[in-house]
Amino acid sequence: MNETPTPVWDFPTRLFHWSLVILVLVAWITAGEQMAIHRAAGYALAGLLAFRLWWGLAGGSTARFTDFVRGPSAIRAYLRASREGAAEEKAGHNPLGALSVLAILGMVGLQVLLGLFSIDEDGFEGGPLSDRIDFELAQQVAEWHELSFRILQGLIVLHLAAVAYYALKRREDIIRPMITGVRRFQGPVQGLVRAPLWKFLVGVLIAIAVGYAVSRGFRLG
Repeated sequence: MNETPTPVWDFPTRLFHWSLVILVLVAWITAGEQMAIHRAAGYALAGLLAFRLWWGLAGGSTARFTDFVRGPSAIRAYLRASREGAAEEKAGHNPLGALSVLAILGMVGLQVLLGLFSIDEDGFEGGPLSDRIDFELAQQVAEWHELSFRILQGLIVLHLAAVAYYALKRREDIIRPMITGVRRFQGPVQGLVRAPLWKFLVGVLIAIAVGYAVSRGFRLG
């Protein structure tokens, strides 16, 4: 193994990852019982997703969507090379892992969107946009909100299974790099190219603005 650790994940990417884990857990635990906290977690998730979208366009090299989002042919080639033990090592997500990332981000985004329009059966607890649609429809959206969370749970289980596979079968620790930001490779690998601090600060401002706007139901008054 390389004696020199290779940087693979910048601080903003790691901060996003673990913030997402915490906020999803909080939203899960507080659903139906502590709705004020549940809604606050949803608003924070909206801001967090806005930050990730910005960081996927302007962030560090391994966080950019152009670095890891690939088409079907690239995914098939990676799977073929992986079966043959010839998959190329790289910093960041591989083409297959990118599917998991996009699926989880997309489902969390859907969760937030549905939550904005949801209302409970008594009409006491609802999202900030639930009054923009018909009451019966808002109740139906609440059911979709719950169903989509079941799907999100399934995606999380698949993600954890993949982490376990890499750890047990391939002897690759992919959790530690998401904590430390560095990883060791068998050969030379192009490491992370960091983005300047001002881009991170812009992302934070975007996250705050989006989270606040969502909490207000996009109302100016």
